[in-house]
Amino acid sequence: MKQKVTTEFQHGQARIFKNAFLESLTKTTPIQNIVVYGAAIGLLMAFAVLRIGLSPLGMVGLFIVGILFWTLAEYLLHRFVFHWVTEARWSQRFHFIMHGSHHQFPRDKERLLMPPAPGLIMALILFGIFYLVFWIAGISSLTYGFFPGFFTGYLIYSFVHRATHVMRPPKRFKKLWMHHSLHHYRFPDKAFGVSNTFWDRVFGTMPPKSSAQEA
Repeated sequence: MKQKVTTEFQHGQARIFKNAFLESLTKTTPIQNIVVYGAAIGLLMAFAVLRIGLSPLGMVGLFIVGILFWTLAEYLLHRFVFHWVTEARWSQRFHFIMHGSHHQFPRDKERLLMPPAPGLIMALILFGIFYLVFWIAGISSLTYGFFPGFFTGYLIYSFVHRATHVMRPPKRFKKLWMHHSLHHYRFPDKAFGVSNTFWDRVFGTMPPKSSAQEA
């Protein structure tokens, strides 16, 4: 059974874990993410060129493909993983940790970005999945060029997401800011794209046009 995410929100912070150490791992700052994730991306790119032997041009091409593929992954993960919840208690707990707490406390600045510890674990899992897929296709070495782009796409998305919650919208991106705001406060079952609205248009999950005009 699929349930809607509540549109009710609170000020302050959620308490996710009783253990203080685990609780600290659920929080981060922009500087921490830039340093940790930036270093991981840089090391992967260096490994791809210096050890795997990808050409600079090939690296650039795979990097761009990875960024573009992230936009689809962003939509699918948000819609089908972060918003998946059943009546089972473990499912509701998983949902709260992964995304539900953000919907309840959307202005919690320390949880607007994925913290490094769980973020790197998830990145390792995704890298393994992509490596397996590329390996089956007989081109496993391309993973080292593709994944840095995919990871960079995530990093761009994460900072756009944070900006929509803490900054006034720049004139050029006002519609994008509004798109995410409508997802949080009016249509939790629509507007799953954060860094773009392309896949919402493709899959028919755009909010009603009138809602943006009324806001």
